[in-house]
Amino acid sequence: MPETLATFLLAEYKLIVTLLFIFLFPLLLKLAIKVLHKITRGKIDLHRQQRAELLLKGLVGAVLLCLLLVFWGIELRGLLVLGSSLFAMLGVAMFAAWSLLSNLTAFLIMFVQNDYRLGNWVRVIDGANFIEGCIVEMGLMNVVLRHVDGHKVVYPNNLFVTRPVWVLSEAPTKPKHIAERRVLGPKK
Repeated sequence: MPETLATFLLAEYKLIVTLLFIFLFPLLLKLAIKVLHKITRGKIDLHRQQRAELLLKGLVGAVLLCLLLVFWGIELRGLLVLGSSLFAMLGVAMFAAWSLLSNLTAFLIMFVQNDYRLGNWVRVIDGANFIEGCIVEMGLMNVVLRHVDGHKVVYPNNLFVTRPVWVLSEAPTKPKHIAERRVLGPKK
């Protein structure tokens, strides 16, 4: 019986190590998050803490996956080529101003950037014009602002990232209605 167990373990060691990695992942994740909490205790707000945890989960998962792939004998050269190609594609997407890819890339930038979030009042400046509103939704393609008058403004992510954005400390005042203009011409 011990010989059969030993031969089984030798024959299926890759499977056993893979299962070990799968069971170690949650433990390593808990440990990494504990260390993160100790390092950042009271130094960052809850929103940044959640983003840091998400990034940490991705990093731990990627490192364990790469280690597992190396253990299985898969070369990482192909993955490096894929990663550099994706990086180049994202770089091109940022310069293709009106493409769908640029909006998705801008969403990723907004996800990592922590300058504005839901509920913030912002002023987006575009040359001599601007639009103000409260951020009510940050989607994959656009940001939805609620204007002081109650109107919704749908603003593309790529423009939201590339334009100056003021984060206002309080809601702007409602503009006073302009009196109706008189039209020049004969009286009726």
